[in-house]
Amino acid sequence: MPDWSERLNELAVAGEVTGAVLGIWHDGETTIAPYGVLNAVTGVETTADSLFQIGSISKPWTASMIVQLAAEDRLRLDDPIVKLLPEAPVDPRITVRHLLTHTSGIDGDLFTDTGRGDDCLQRYVALIADVDQLFEPGTAYSYCNAGFMLLGRLIEVLDGRTWDESLKARLVEPLGLTHTVTLPEEAIMERVAVGHLAVDGSRVKTWQLPRSIGPAGTISASAADLLEFARMHLTDERYAAMQEPQVPFAAGIGGFVDLGLTWRIYDWGGRRLFGHDGSTISQLAFLRIDPEARLAMCLLTNSGNGTRLFEPLASEVFTEYAGVAHPPAPQPIDVPVDDRHTGVYERASVRLDVAKRDDELVMTYSATGDRLLFSDDPVHEYELRPTEPADGDHFVTRESPAHPWAPVTFRPTHVFTSGRVTPKR
Repeated sequence: MPDWSERLNELAVAGEVTGAVLGIWHDGETTIAPYGVLNAVTGVETTADSLFQIGSISKPWTASMIVQLAAEDRLRLDDPIVKLLPEAPVDPRITVRHLLTHTSGIDGDLFTDTGRGDDCLQRYVALIADVDQLFEPGTAYSYCNAGFMLLGRLIEVLDGRTWDESLKARLVEPLGLTHTVTLPEEAIMERVAVGHLAVDGSRVKTWQLPRSIGPAGTISASAADLLEFARMHLTDERYAAMQEPQVPFAAGIGGFVDLGLTWRIYDWGGRRLFGHDGSTISQLAFLRIDPEARLAMCLLTNSGNGTRLFEPLASEVFTEYAGVAHPPAPQPIDVPVDDRHTGVYERASVRLDVAKRDDELVMTYSATGDRLLFSDDPVHEYELRPTEPADGDHFVTRESPAHPWAPVTFRPTHVFTSGRVTPKR
């Protein structure tokens, strides 16, 4: 069996990652391997019990609580959210299931800080009245953070306590987790990672997303605690429906082919996996679970280069235990491009400017609005390269020559990138 500490060290150095923890659970055996430092300025060493921000892997935790409430007959997944949460200023056709599967059509990247008080989610939900409806509910997929703040607020109303308190009572304490927190006053008592930029490894200026983003992405956890949560989804039948396909995912990046009830479903060499990724302020986290192999792997990183480490490391882990590897990224092809897709595309918190330059397409990403408050790289230029199918609508891009390619797909009315619909203006 490989020495996973050694492999983590070698691949993290090659990927220019500041700190990381690899967690593997296989058929009852757990391996935890730490690497590097939690903070490049202070030099605090990464340990097995260090906490990293897991970002959007918080969403399956919120979804798990919704599934618990459904099992308690306190809601139905196809109930309109306004029936359960009359304060929600959204299309009355939007259901709980739409929110769990990112098919509500709400323009979801609203990152407004509504304060540190226990009413932060209630105040956030009121702001959704001002965001656009991108498409008819249930007709398309577009990743929607705001939908999970609605679900978090629904949990608060039904439980009569804050989302943070419900997380503790419904998941953290029953699972016996001792290194999982949501609030900075809890995190300061632990060994906690801070993010570092991909471009030069410098420490970010802001540590955490606003409390109002909690149900979508503010959990910090150790690798062992995250694996225990994953193991619950392997063994507890209450959550089995979360792994059942609900919505196809056409982009297919990383083998992602379907969406369950929040869990992403992957096809790796014909094997069915489920999991999720998370990204906060230069902290990237990854979780993959293979039910057949009784295998769960998580990788927690405090670097914008986390993807450079995850893909080769995940391939080695899953090849060892399940005989499959991370699917290869799409690759560019050498064909001419035209200017049909040039123009401005815009959604909440993001503006994309697409231009033709020297026979190539270039996309300039600009963070806007509240996202500027915690963006250390608010403007970034991406080269767009054609890919298969060679129809002039499908492209790939990447953060840098060292990062894997990711798909970008144009349609007459919008561009689909990072799992989101961004309308053309």
